[in-house]
Amino acid sequence: MMHYLYIIYSKTLDAFYIGESPDVSVRLQQHNNHYFKRNFTKAANDWEVLLKHQCETKSQALYLEKFIKRMKSKVFIKKVISQPEILKDILKKM
Repeated sequence: MMHYLYIIYSKTLDAFYIGESPDVSVRLQQHNNHYFKRNFTKAANDWEVLLKHQCETKSQALYLEKFIKRMKSKVFIKKVISQPEILKDILKKM
């Protein structure tokens, strides 16, 4: 089953959120409707998808998610959004 790495953004919070899901549109609705009660995304309801990257496996999507989160950098997140091809290079290190 295909899986996706996604990056969403909230103008209200001026914040990004990185996640993975087999269905990004459903997951976006869940974030905006506060389905995840303990999740960081509950603080806003204006999340929009800025990047949706198809992965062959869930483990690839999780690897990319953790890699980007470990960077703890808005600059890096913006770079990934503007140059998504770097995700392929990151996966080569997997």
